[in-house]
This record gives sequence, structure tokens and C-alpha cells, in this order.
Amino acid sequence: MTHTENTISHHLQKGYPFWKNLTNKEKEYLTSCSTILSYQKDDFIYSRDGDCLGIFLVLEGQLRIYIQSEESREITLFRLNAGEVCTLSASCLLQEITFDIQIEAEEDSKILQTNINCFHQLIDKNIYVENYVYRQTTERFSDVMWALSQILFSSFDKRLAAYLEDERIRTGSMVLKTTHEQIARNLGSAREVVSRMLKYFEKEGIVSLSRGAVTILDLEKLRAYI
Repeated sequence: MTHTENTISHHLQKGYPFWKNLTNKEKEYLTSCSTILSYQKDDFIYSRDGDCLGIFLVLEGQLRIYIQSEESREITLFRLNAGEVCTLSASCLLQEITFDIQIEAEEDSKILQTNINCFHQLIDKNIYVENYVYRQTTERFSDVMWALSQILFSSFDKRLAAYLEDERIRTGSMVLKTTHEQIARNLGSAREVVSRMLKYFEKEGIVSLSRGAVTILDLEKLRAYI
């Protein structure tokens, strides 16, 4: 194996639990049709209307999976971090996926992309691969349903508070580098609604607002809304 093939093989072994159930020939095949790709922050990666790119394993960074209306309103369904897999990008493999998801890099990211034909062959021949792909897809659909239920049934102050807390945990900082427009995109709301609620939180002493940042001042008060 070349150095690149050894690197890809290492990532496949680490990222896919079915690796140990593959034959040596299947391992070589999976390695040969996988490649490492790099994306910069805000790069658009995938749409169901585009080419079927295959299955992604995130190596570094973070991807945002979302849907978009005809009026360009976006709803974030879930995010993928290092070590997580996206099977919803394989709509040509899984015909049950009938809605148009979009994927973008929310941070500078590196992914391991495996050709869809390769996975198709392995699914037909190896039950462990088939079970893994469908289990991953089921789990991601659970994330989708949770996101939609939050939009339909949770009040906006609760959703915003939960979002700010999640971002604080993710970044490890009380200062969140984000704009009202970005928050609105992630929560599937209008920027005006986000700005109004953030100003209310500011008046209550929960956050302070500045250009391009939201600073959490009172974590206990914020958590009381969740």
C-alpha cells in the first residue's frame, strides 16, 4: 500500500465498525474507492439535486445538514462532527430518502468520501455493511424528526436558549462568534424574530450583544428557559 492508501485504510478502520467483518479483498476495495477531501468554512458540499457523492466520514471540522424552502428559508436538521458519518448524502443508494437535503462546511473541514458504487457492492455482499448503513440512516432520521418537532412544538425563547447553550458547550466559550442571521438560519426563523428575542434576553441580563458576537452573562437564567 502507498502512504495515502495506508492513511485512508486507517481512517476506514477507525470510523467504520464493520471493518473487522470485511474480507481482505473487501477492505482493499473499500480503500481504493475512498478519497480524502478538504473544504473551507461555508463551502457548499452537497445537494440531492446534484451528483450522488456517496457516504461521508467526517475527519476534521463540522458539517451542517439542512433543508431550504423555495423562499430560501433554511432549517438546520443536525450537524456532523469528527468521527461521525453521513449516509443521507447517498440518496441514489437509499431510495427511501426523498427530501432534498443540503450540506455545507460550517468550519474548515476534512472528510473521507467513499464512492457510492463501492458501498452498493458491499451492501449486496456483506450483511454487516448493510446493517450499518441502514442503522446510521435511521439514527439521522431521528435527528431530523427531533429538529422538526422543536420547530413545530417548542416556543422560540426555549429554542433560542437551547441553541445558545449548545453552542457554548460546543465552543467551550461564553462568547459566541455568530450573527443574528446565522442564528436565524440554524433555527429556521426570521432574523427579525431572533433579534427581538436576543434583545429581550439582553434586557433580562442573560446576554450582551455586540457586532458579530453574543456573550452569555448569566448561564443560570439562560438554562431556566430550556
